[in-house]
Amino acid sequence: MPQDPFDWIDDESRRRERAGLVRTLRPRTADSQLLDLASNDYLGLTRRPEITAAAAEAARRWGAGATGSRLVTGSTALHAELERELAAFCGFEAALVLSCGYAANLAAVTALSGRGSLIVSDASNHASIVDGCRLSRAETAVVPHADVDAVRKTFDAHPGRRALAVSDSVFSVDGDAAPLASLAEACREHGAALLVDDAHGLGVLGEGGRGALDAAGIAGGEGVVATLTLSKSLGSQGGAVLGPARVIDHLVNTARTFIFDTGLAPAAAGAALASLRLLRGEPALATRARTVAATLHRRLSDAGLTAARPDAAVVSVRAPSPEAALGWAADCRAAGLVVGCFRPPSVPDGISRIRLTARADLTDQQIETAIATIIEAAPAG
Repeated sequence: MPQDPFDWIDDESRRRERAGLVRTLRPRTADSQLLDLASNDYLGLTRRPEITAAAAEAARRWGAGATGSRLVTGSTALHAELERELAAFCGFEAALVLSCGYAANLAAVTALSGRGSLIVSDASNHASIVDGCRLSRAETAVVPHADVDAVRKTFDAHPGRRALAVSDSVFSVDGDAAPLASLAEACREHGAALLVDDAHGLGVLGEGGRGALDAAGIAGGEGVVATLTLSKSLGSQGGAVLGPARVIDHLVNTARTFIFDTGLAPAAAGAALASLRLLRGEPALATRARTVAATLHRRLSDAGLTAARPDAAVVSVRAPSPEAALGWAADCRAAGLVVGCFRPPSVPDGISRIRLTARADLTDQQIETAIATIIEAAPAG
């Protein structure tokens, strides 16, 4: 009898179960009454009537889908308008919108490196950056987290090489910010390019939420490129690359996740554009998100929990084990609160956590409820 070609999957499943690392999908309902501190809807815009109305209007005008790749039929006037306003808001010369943030990172990393070049990547970078490095065919040097001296030493060890340093702006696990100004300086000294994933900085950091690169004073700088997502602070879906016009033109001609992918759906583009304009008119949203994060951190730390100090809107609280993190999240849900649960292999340091999103639209009462629930459900140890 022929061997079952997927027997190995059963072995992998048993291994995950023994390690307490089984993941399951949990579809949510549209009318859920759970208090949400797990999503990346930092500004609470995904259900704002102005945003959903803009998405509906874009779908009615342009159709349900983009109909093709951006180079064929998938580019609309709406996409171009979003790109112009994104670039202007964030302080860059040009922008290119893709179907998701993951695709934006793959596009930027692969198109700006290649065989014979050097990539210097932070050890805590997002999986999309890691995958971009793997696909790039460049030599990749992984340096310790937020260690600018290690970046400089790596450049020094490869004189004359075309080089690219790449880092998250705000790291999604612990919510700490990268030393972007120092990284940019190190890149300038060595003639290297700097690529920053600002997925968790846009809408939260910088003047009026213009992002972490604005806050660091490097937005639009020579040799600096940013990626971001439209699915977090802007409450929609999609990704973008921002940088000098010649870099964006290069991506249009070489980035495979742009060339061979269907364009972003018009509804998502319309929603993102409406969110961007709303943020421009309500800059206090960014401040509120940071204030909520600081409150969560202070109160949970005062209660004896090990919470990482947030540099943006992510608050990470350590758990003693993967099983404890899973149980903590489940107990919070049973009490009406949804929190994130991060366990290996999703965390680069192997430490399990619950992860909280400090949303700008949370009321003071909701914050108090969330804090009380998290403390009550906290595991021993």
